[in-house]
Amino acid sequence: MRTILNVFSFSICLTMMTLSAGQSLAKDNPIVVIKTNHGDMKVELFADEAPLSTANFLKYAEAGYYDGTIFHRVIPDFMIQGGGFEKGMKKKGTHAPIKNESGNGLKNEKYTLAMARTGDPHSATSQFFINVKDNGFLNRAESQDGVGYAVFGRVIEGMDVVDKIKMVKTQSLSFAVKDVPVEDVIMTKVEVQKEAK
Repeated sequence: MRTILNVFSFSICLTMMTLSAGQSLAKDNPIVVIKTNHGDMKVELFADEAPLSTANFLKYAEAGYYDGTIFHRVIPDFMIQGGGFEKGMKKKGTHAPIKNESGNGLKNEKYTLAMARTGDPHSATSQFFINVKDNGFLNRAESQDGVGYAVFGRVIEGMDVVDKIKMVKTQSLSFAVKDVPVEDVIMTKVEVQKEAK
């Protein structure tokens, strides 16, 4: 009986260690691999909590939109952003913007993905960012605008790639265009490995 309890307790502890601040891995969540010239990242998308953002990201990924785009904004103590520009900072066309889902209960924690947007809360299209640290001020309740940035996924493999990218040398191209990598950080391929059932 004691052995069974020990095994049960160990299983619970192991399960708890795999969860990140309430953001649990659901077996049917979509899995996407972001291949870059710095290595690959495997990403889990939170289809239940962020259905619009997840469907939006998958639409772009399945169409091959992200292939050849760059991480055009890299701030080592903040985040890495991409999904809207090709090499040479050539902006790509997008689909219509989606509704902000920042009220979904997910937090802007280290290695989570969130939708990038302008000052308009409902302006997110193709661009996303990966938090390289916990950025609580981007959460709905803590943000200055009271809206926040919608988290829709997290990196589950390849965190070392995120850490490598966040340290690349950057430059300012103009007063408004800053934190651009000197050498392009390219998403060579974004593949949907598993779709939600």
